[in-house]
Amino acid sequence: MPIPAEVERRVRRLVLENALEHDGAPRTGPVVSRLLATDPSLRPRAEEVRSRVAELIAEIAGLPVAELTDRLAALGGAEAPRAETPRESDTGLPALPGAVAGQVVLRLAPFPSGALHIGSGRMLFVNQAYRERYDGKLLLVFDDTIGSEEKRVEVEFFDLILGDLELAGVRPDQVLFKSDRIAAHYPWARRVIDRGAAYVCRCAQEELRDKRQRGLACPERSQTPEEAAAEWERMLGGAYAPGEAVLRLKTDLADPDPAFRDRVLFRISDLDHPRVGHRYRVWPLLEFSWAVDDVELGVTHVLRGKDLVVEDRMERYVWDLLGIQGPPFLHWGLLRVREAKVSKSKSYREVKDGVYDGWSDPRTWSLRSLDRRGISMAALREFTLSFGLSLADIEVPAETLYAENRQRIDATTLRRSFVPAPVRVEVDGYPFDLAEVQLANHPDRAELGTRAVPAGPAFYLAQADLAHHAGAEVRLKDLVNVRLPSEVPEAGGTIRAAFTSRPNQRLPRLQWVGASGAVGVDVLHPDGTHAVGLGEAALRRAAPREILQFERFGFVRVEENWTAATEPVRVVFAHP
Repeated sequence: MPIPAEVERRVRRLVLENALEHDGAPRTGPVVSRLLATDPSLRPRAEEVRSRVAELIAEIAGLPVAELTDRLAALGGAEAPRAETPRESDTGLPALPGAVAGQVVLRLAPFPSGALHIGSGRMLFVNQAYRERYDGKLLLVFDDTIGSEEKRVEVEFFDLILGDLELAGVRPDQVLFKSDRIAAHYPWARRVIDRGAAYVCRCAQEELRDKRQRGLACPERSQTPEEAAAEWERMLGGAYAPGEAVLRLKTDLADPDPAFRDRVLFRISDLDHPRVGHRYRVWPLLEFSWAVDDVELGVTHVLRGKDLVVEDRMERYVWDLLGIQGPPFLHWGLLRVREAKVSKSKSYREVKDGVYDGWSDPRTWSLRSLDRRGISMAALREFTLSFGLSLADIEVPAETLYAENRQRIDATTLRRSFVPAPVRVEVDGYPFDLAEVQLANHPDRAELGTRAVPAGPAFYLAQADLAHHAGAEVRLKDLVNVRLPSEVPEAGGTIRAAFTSRPNQRLPRLQWVGASGAVGVDVLHPDGTHAVGLGEAALRRAAPREILQFERFGFVRVEENWTAATEPVRVVFAHP
């Protein structure tokens, strides 16, 4: 679907305005951020908007100021300041049914098998927003029922998840563990059995699967409550080995969803649990455990993804069976960030095998990895809540999140020079008085001051820039104009260029680093690759975790464990 005509006109206007503000060299990021901040309807189309902005910037490249001014005037001149549109997080979350301020109790229920990731944002921030709105309580209940050989509970993840919540600014009122409450579920199981609604099934897995698909009952389904209770006690007493018996709920064998036909309530496991060891052999499945705990813990509203509707059905089925009024459920659809290939199981393997350098590796898309890149949790919260509780599955480009983060950090982030894959360029005829120059720390914020930057006559420029402009006259950004040779070596080589003039002309602008004092830089990208190059001398004074913008490259964060005594300067790429 094409961008509406009124939006296209506004995009053109803002690109021209930005070009005039920045010496004929407009920047994509600020234009996109302004568009998305003032028109949230564009956020799901952020990638398309960014592409169109880049096309228009390329279209006006090299135009003289007079023509830029005329084009902007034809569109009505510079746009009047426009207030940011209130986000849905401020106005769009629906009221919780029957909620009473001060009495709302919500719960988070992570399974401790890895770090929380970008997909966990909705669980965290929606619950937190409602807790704040109603001055309620938020419980953290670790869903640490016994896992499987492939998906095991590990003790390290309890502290890891608690740290993730702290990072996200979500502080639960109480921390509970499902493994501490296993015995509390057994009386509920007996109540279901006594109503003739459950039986102990000893069918082989394949046989049972076949019967369920065909809507046929297994022989044990005819157990009387007394027989089922006796078999249940045998399960609890250790008469059966894992896989030999399960407790099943009697549901409709003709249910349209085969998965809901006679679902398992309890199973047997001899796996060692990291918190309770072998204290229990009979473990509830999660949906039954929540039918119990949502009532016993006083949860007033359950907020979760619509992919858990079967779990909703199970809870309601048990409550109806026992004559209990449980809390209502509110759901949201799946929110995917297109570039985020989230797989907890893959991340677990790669972290354990040392392929990833821990859970903060950018490839995990964990909360820790976003923080490492310089993407704030406040930006993630606004990004997440801007989609409200829509049940529609939504897929958006990462640029939507990046625009939110850029808007928060752009005005206070110092600019620095960096060139990847550098080539040394020695400029003949370079003015001797420009061996050092004062450059602004921010193009729009004079209060952030300036820094002294070593300049020519020798520079480092990116090999890709030199190859693209071989033989052309170019401007070294904010400095002088030079003529490049037509032959360009590979990175690490040296060439000679010729000084042509000082005045700012409409020429291609190239980022440079003065050869004097240049420092090695290693940039870790979100896909795990590295860009190696050179940066200006001021990078030696960078602080660990400091966010910087490498001009014409993107925002980066200095690694937490980097020290000024070591080279290269190690940074992680955040976004353009």
